[in-house]
Amino acid sequence: MCEDTYYTTGGIPVLGEKFPEVEVKTTQGTIKLPDHYKGKWFVLFSHPADFTPVCTTEFIAFQKKYGKFKELNTELIGLSIDQVFSHIKWIEWIKDNLDVEIEFPVIADDRGDLAEILGMVSPFKGNNTVRAVFVVDDKGIIRAMIYYPQEVGRNIDEVIRLVKALQTSDEKGVATPENWPNNEMLKDKVIIPPASTIQEAEERKKAAEKGEIECYDWWFCYKNLE
Repeated sequence: MCEDTYYTTGGIPVLGEKFPEVEVKTTQGTIKLPDHYKGKWFVLFSHPADFTPVCTTEFIAFQKKYGKFKELNTELIGLSIDQVFSHIKWIEWIKDNLDVEIEFPVIADDRGDLAEILGMVSPFKGNNTVRAVFVVDDKGIIRAMIYYPQEVGRNIDEVIRLVKALQTSDEKGVATPENWPNNEMLKDKVIIPPASTIQEAEERKKAAEKGEIECYDWWFCYKNLE
């Protein structure tokens, strides 16, 4: 299935590496990753199994927030070690019983090939995938990963916040504080990367004196998001 293997079998990928080139079978046909989403970001998330309560609540939440992901030029794609007919039947069940239509594709990784490459299966957690989240940018680079155990459902708003923070960092060359844009100290302001030279440190002090930026010290400066 995989044209290239970037990672040690059973290991976890490294941030900054390109997402492995794979061809996958989904509920919307066969697609190639990451090329299928070229020019877009995508969030690949795994769930332990179809027809399970926690996974059902997550799929509904992802679907209801799908529009917010799209506003961020970001697509969703699910995955579990189930066959495609199981995915299709489960999606039908969600629509018929909970009145939610799942619009994003779901990978049928029935042999567990991609799950193994991405380190989604823990030897201590059985044969199903854990609740992994991979945020991949518009160049096919893995930018973030989150792993949850099977028994704990994810916070979809946090995934949206993560994507938005990464895109803001890329676009503006800044960092974002804890729980941005709702940080207790800085509110929705962003952090200017620390100075790397003495001259730069002095320039930060002068900029703060002029009111161009705010600083607790030259290594901790912040500003409004422009």
